[in-house]
Amino acid sequence: MAKLSLFARRRRRVRTALKAVSGNRPRLSVHRSGRHIYAQVIDDAAGTTVAAASTLDKDVRGKTGATTDAAADVGKRVAEAATKAGVTRVVFDRGGFLFHGRVKALADAAREAGLEF
Repeated sequence: MAKLSLFARRRRRVRTALKAVSGNRPRLSVHRSGRHIYAQVIDDAAGTTVAAASTLDKDVRGKTGATTDAAADVGKRVAEAATKAGVTRVVFDRGGFLFHGRVKALADAAREAGLEF
């Protein structure tokens, strides 16, 4: 069996801890790369994506990059889409990324836009 990287181990540890405390709430999953940031609300019980937003969306593609302002915009947009779909309470899955910078900006903006976690 191949050895997991430290990042993969942290990602697995975070996801396992979330499943233990989630209470069947949907999961707000975050992924960031060097150029973009992505967020989606996932209903694990049904196996479906309820809402999603990223810096690659057509309405914001040219004017944003991988900045904290762009992450805050993505957080606001994913919260609005989730609220429109009827989801207000989620668990935050930072996906192995540390909770600071762009990930924290996305989470704070999602909270301000109405998501509870």
